[in-house]
This record gives sequence, C-alpha cells and structure tokens, in this order.
Amino acid sequence: MQLDYASPPRGQKLERIRAFLAKLSLDWDHTIEHTVCLLEDDHIVATGSLRQNVLLCIGVDPSLQGEGLTATIVTELVKLAVQSGKTHLFLFTKPENEKIFTSLGFYPVAGTSDVLLLENKKDGIRQFVQSLRQPRVDGVIASAVVNCNPFTNGHLYLLEKAASECALLHVFVLSEDRSAFPASVRLQLVKENTAHIPNIIVHPTADYLISSATFPDYFHKEKGLSSEINCKLDLTIFATHFARPMGITRRYVGTEPNCAVTAAYNRQMKSFLPTMGIEVVEIPRYELGGQPVSASKVRALLKEGRLDEIKPLVPPATFAYLERMTPID
Repeated sequence: MQLDYASPPRGQKLERIRAFLAKLSLDWDHTIEHTVCLLEDDHIVATGSLRQNVLLCIGVDPSLQGEGLTATIVTELVKLAVQSGKTHLFLFTKPENEKIFTSLGFYPVAGTSDVLLLENKKDGIRQFVQSLRQPRVDGVIASAVVNCNPFTNGHLYLLEKAASECALLHVFVLSEDRSAFPASVRLQLVKENTAHIPNIIVHPTADYLISSATFPDYFHKEKGLSSEINCKLDLTIFATHFARPMGITRRYVGTEPNCAVTAAYNRQMKSFLPTMGIEVVEIPRYELGGQPVSASKVRALLKEGRLDEIKPLVPPATFAYLERMTPID
C-alpha cells in the first residue's frame, strides 16, 4: 500500500474519493484543504481529510477494517496539521465510530444523531469553560455570540439592549481567524466599546463556538448554503458545555435581513435552544436612515476609503482603529 496526498484533490482524483466515500455513506465536504488516501493497486482503500484543525471524511474499505488503516490515515492527518502549526485538533465521525477514535487519542466533545465531534485534548472544553470569568449574580444570566467584523453601532445597540434586560450578559466573540479583522482585534474592540456597560463580560470562544469545528458553513456565506446548513452541533455545544454550567438561560440575537446563512442559523436557534431550556430573544436590527447598520457595509466603505460615511455607523473606539489601519482587501 502507498500513501497519496492532495491539497485539495481535484478533477478525477476528487471524483474517485467522492465515489469511495459515497459507498461508505459519507459525504465529501467542500471546505476540505488536504486529503490523504491509502492506495492498493491504485485503488483507494482508506482516506481522510483535513480542514483547518479538523479531521473529517475518514473512511476505510469495509473488507479491510480492523487492520489499522484508520490509525494510518489519522497519523498522517495529524502530521499535516502539526506541520502547519495546529496542535489542538478536532475530529468528525459518525457516533457509532466513537470507540475507534477514542482509542487513537481523541475525546468526545458533543454529538447529534448524525455526527460526533471529538478533540485531542482530554476535558479540553470543560477546562476552557471553567477558565472563563463567571461571577454569581441574582437574576437572569444571558448571552450573545458575536463576530463583530468590525464592531458597529448595530452591535452596540444589541448588547446595550440585552444587558438592560438581564442581570449578567456573557458576550462570546468568535475566535476563528477567518474574518477581515483578526480575532484579537475583534475581541479588543468589543471590550473597549462595551466597557461602559457594567454587567457585560466579554469572552473568546476558542474553537468551541461557530468555528471550523462546529459550524464551518458560517464562513462560506457566499456559497448560498442557507438551505443546507446544519448548526445543531454548534447549538448543542453551546447549550450543554456553555449555557448549562454557566447558568445561562437566555440568548440574544439580532434580526438578519441581509445574510441568508445567519438568518437560517437564527431560525434553527429559535427552534432548538428552547428545547434545552434556553430562551431566544431576537432584537430588531438597529437602523440609520431607514437602512440596517451592518459590518459588511462598514467593510465595503472601508475598502473604498470612505471613512466619513463610516463614522455614523461605528462607535468611537472602532472608528479610531479604522483610521489607523490600512484598507482591507
């Protein structure tokens, strides 16, 4: 047997991999960046892929299962991840394959009826959540999960409104670094722009909320996937690993008139989270001149260098940052 690599596979090679996975009732993932195949007489007998720090689409020919081929594929994928600087790894599989991957050093994070997510750090998510500041308060503890790419007056309106309706508001800022503004900048701007709100605590999300591991379609909004997105895993992680131990019983979101993917996510959130004991409150989008204020509008204006038109759309801390930075691509 020999190993074959592609970053990512295309053409006939991709079609062969798709066909192999289909026989195993596995779907190809359009976000894959690297793939490893194990070949015997030029036939695929095992394969696996990598997206960011997530191992997925791992399958072995049924006639060869139990011969260590899964371990071979996983070992190669881990090597590729580590070579690119990624050491905290996640793995997608079917729930019935849990024992196979726990024997290879992965630990369950959360699952649905269709998929199980594991990580290579024992109790990683529990330790992360425990590290977050969680003061005890009387009254409703609520949350908001935001990207803020960048932070606008729309975000400020949402968070001020949410904070006014609860005793404590945990604001989780996506740590995934796949937005126009770096995660560190987005986190800092949220902290600076909400510093005047005493009952807000701002947290990063690490890889655990709306990330390549939990909800990759969020970062591919341009592909028109709104009817296909499945964010139940992400919502399950939020409900079981964040909301439950942190005492969160309410989640705030803004209405989404422009982005079909985010609107679909909001609909699924409103359907699923109440079954987990979490109220979902949707706040109408903040408007200026009859138009919703959005981060995408700010980015478009910034690209054109139209800072004067941006100023009414963002708080002072955001505007000061935008004045200092070079135009985004």
